[in-house]
Amino acid sequence: MTSHSLAGRKALVTGGARGLGAGMAAALTRAGAAVAVADVLADSAKETVQSLRDEGATAEFVELDVTDDAAWTEAIPNIVNTLGGLDLVVNNAGLEVTSLLVDIEAAELRRMLDVNVLGTALGVKHAFRAMRPGGTAGSGGAVVNISSVAATIAFPGIAGYSATKSAIDRLTRVAAAESGKLGYGVRVNCVYPGLTPTAMGNQLAMDCAEIGLFGSADEAVRAVIEQTPSGRLGQVDDMADAVVFLASDDAKFITGAGLPVDGGMGM
Repeated sequence: MTSHSLAGRKALVTGGARGLGAGMAAALTRAGAAVAVADVLADSAKETVQSLRDEGATAEFVELDVTDDAAWTEAIPNIVNTLGGLDLVVNNAGLEVTSLLVDIEAAELRRMLDVNVLGTALGVKHAFRAMRPGGTAGSGGAVVNISSVAATIAFPGIAGYSATKSAIDRLTRVAAAESGKLGYGVRVNCVYPGLTPTAMGNQLAMDCAEIGLFGSADEAVRAVIEQTPSGRLGQVDDMADAVVFLASDDAKFITGAGLPVDGGMGM
């Protein structure tokens, strides 16, 4: 558990209904932030919000399709009004479809591009508009984009996903440069999570076995662990603590950076 303080901060986490996003929302509230949990999975997101409230946190649900620019335009002012500001946007919403390149389907690749790349770009856009001087929040802040160890390694079966997560890395660095050049006062960084046994991570292992890359899902997981110097899979708290750090004042001179949280797999 992180010891970094976010007391008084107001945060938005996309894809916050479950998995890494829910863990990040929980870690942010434990650090003192009020959190808006955004997702298209309304029922799951509402359950996550209620569990945060049960622990004494300030948490709100926002239904948001991250690929819809108009939805962002409507959601951000509502979040600012409800939470009383906005200091942090975590662009976590993501989609992974496993496929060999010889079998890749255009529609599935477009879905990943829309959610992972377009969704993150729109998140940065609207974070900047809200947090920059003259915006609805207007006090600066931080953006943390969620990339993946897939952006730094060549692992069979995830070419499309790797491409989208690599794009998030580059988008992060350009966003940081623009924010600094234009005086927005918003730091922009990204995290590269390693494989974590969430629903998405478990599905990836099963899919890799199904397309013939490994004999079983367990074999796929063992292959990842064998490539990881730390000798284990990541845990949700590992990733969530990194987000809290990058959002905190302890990272006040860090922008345009990518933080690997992968046990050394991508080194």
